[in-house]
Amino acid sequence: MPATILKLPQVTQRTSLSRSHVYALIAEGAFPKQVRLGSRAVGWLESEVDSFIAARIAERDASPANEQEG
Repeated sequence: MPATILKLPQVTQRTSLSRSHVYALIAEGAFPKQVRLGSRAVGWLESEVDSFIAARIAERDASPANEQEG
């Protein structure tokens, strides 16, 4: 199955992050790096963006603040 590449508007829509925050996270090593598509075009692998989102959900679910008290 071929890899799907997302452009920046699709990435910001999926993650609800702004363009500048996506690039800040890339600089920190906390977001997948973009793939160069041409001299002025980049994209992100859909699978890596999905993994980033899944990791954020797992982080939330593992947080002690989300544990149910009973």
